[in-house]
Amino acid sequence: MVATDPKAGATAAVPSSPGLLGQLIRFGLIGGFCALVDFGVYQGLRALGMDATPWVDIARALSFIVGTTTAFFLNRKFTFAGGRQEGARQIGSFVLLYAVTFLVAVGVNRTMLHVLPDSAWKATIGWVVSQATATMINFVMLKWVVFREPRATVSPAVSSTEEN
Repeated sequence: MVATDPKAGATAAVPSSPGLLGQLIRFGLIGGFCALVDFGVYQGLRALGMDATPWVDIARALSFIVGTTTAFFLNRKFTFAGGRQEGARQIGSFVLLYAVTFLVAVGVNRTMLHVLPDSAWKATIGWVVSQATATMINFVMLKWVVFREPRATVSPAVSSTEEN
């Protein structure tokens, strides 16, 4: 029997990975963009009157959620496109990862503020170190856990027919 449909037997193409360097570059660019989104939402909400306690904390939480959600979809589409796509399970692991790294960032920042000597740059250095720590954790966990690429396997049927 001959298939008349030209797409019969074709499998959906899985986007290929841009490689580690490409992923690092894309991750950095997307991260920078999402930081701007986060900061813009935060400043916008403050400009709308969410500038006093407890509203400023709510504005920060909302801006973090918007920036993080943007990062999830952009990284899934452009940085880790070759990775698995598992819907709710993948989103859940992403949310868990970002909750943990948020706590790490806050903890590292607090630690840096206690151990660094007093200077005009103390808060900036603390933020940079905490952000760099969280960013490294995020990249590693996104690449090898959340958006893990499927391992290439050799089908037993293929290997047995090659032996004949």
